[in-house]
Amino acid sequence: MSNEQFPSVWDAIEDTPEQAENMKLRSTLMMALKEHITHRDLSQFEAAKLFGVTQPRVSDLMRGKINLFGLDALVNMAASAGLHIEMRVREAA
Repeated sequence: MSNEQFPSVWDAIEDTPEQAENMKLRSTLMMALKEHITHRDLSQFEAAKLFGVTQPRVSDLMRGKINLFGLDALVNMAASAGLHIEMRVREAA
């Protein structure tokens, strides 16, 4: 067993740095959307209507099925919910 340490779980399990960065962004957006649903006490049906998707899609989001969501879809859902997304780019460590 290796004692190698990683900055995030995505850096440890993804094959490339590009895949890890994509997963980090997707997971951040998914967590923000889940928090929005929970904070506003929305049903999955209400969230689906707000996000412009189906209820099963919201169910997938709530169950953390990250592989079913691309960045574009998550950004669109966040914007539909009235969330503002900011992105910061910096040199990798």
